[in-house]
Amino acid sequence: MKRRKFLKGAGIGAGAAALGTSGLAAPAIAQQTFRWKMLTTWPRNLPAIGVGAQRIADAITKMSDGRLTIKLYSAGELVPAFETFDAVRDGVAECCHDAPYYWIAKHGAVPFFCSVPGGLTPQEHNAWMYYGGGQELWDEMYAEWGLRGFLAGTGGPNMGGWYAKEINSIEDMDGLKMRIPGLGAEVFNRLGVISVNLAGGEVLPSLQTGALDAAEWAGPYNDLAMGFHKVVKYYYGPGVHEPGPGIALTVSRKAYDELPSDLQEIVRVAAGEENMRMLAETIRGNAAALDALINKHGVIAQHFPDPVIDAMHAHSEDVIATAGAIDGLSQRIYESWTGFRKQMVGLAPFGELGYDIGRARNQA
Repeated sequence: MKRRKFLKGAGIGAGAAALGTSGLAAPAIAQQTFRWKMLTTWPRNLPAIGVGAQRIADAITKMSDGRLTIKLYSAGELVPAFETFDAVRDGVAECCHDAPYYWIAKHGAVPFFCSVPGGLTPQEHNAWMYYGGGQELWDEMYAEWGLRGFLAGTGGPNMGGWYAKEINSIEDMDGLKMRIPGLGAEVFNRLGVISVNLAGGEVLPSLQTGALDAAEWAGPYNDLAMGFHKVVKYYYGPGVHEPGPGIALTVSRKAYDELPSDLQEIVRVAAGEENMRMLAETIRGNAAALDALINKHGVIAQHFPDPVIDAMHAHSEDVIATAGAIDGLSQRIYESWTGFRKQMVGLAPFGELGYDIGRARNQA
């Protein structure tokens, strides 16, 4: 009897402890919450890259049940577009959505983690980054600035740009003032172009005033939204200078390391999800937008002449080799990247390239 009374009393005591001294349920221990700011280098709600940044912010907030919320500031709302990298490094914001080749002044090899002339398609770039050693090299480079980079989208295969006049030869490129960033700018410089790097919101006004003779931005989906067709009508491709730019979610390493492991994983997964989704959106959008540009807006879309394409590829090889000879890290990046590209070139005729050629030949 004594033993039964003791166990009964112990059960009541344990229950009372769980309910609290008042007999009511004790509140759960509050979980720590985090509030981040995300900067972007894009105008707000720009198709794919602009809305993609917002999708990442929304997904992180939702998957974390509000434990990590992210407020987005598009280009110029908190800091200018080309100051986002430094703003994250300096703690003004915890992350930004950007194109890594914008930061070429930080290190000449950083464009390899975005896109370089004569480089990889979006699928190939993903393969190098995820399974070819690219991410590890990226981590090593960004650690110097206290940052981490995650693939978080793609601009898809780019067009070669908008031109106020026809391009019939390499000589027609000479002296053109053109908006173009990254290592692609150096390739175009060697064709005689005077390259200028401008944020997206500055490109259309510069074309309108004649400050630019040509401009490269992305592919038809984004270009249609930017309105370049209202000013110039000659649209050339393909974009040898930028065959598949990878977009980054650049995160403060300090802010990331302060997150519990499950929230770290949510950030990584949200970036990866958007990397896949943005490519799908861009491919679909490019097809519809190119049709609209040609058939609704009277744009003259043409291939660059073969001599121009060949010159772009020839200059690309030298430009990327130079970028890969800056220091020991750039040399390792270059060797990893070029070895991977060689394998992709060998695979292409038996993969999508071979299929696409056959499909095009047999379409009515």
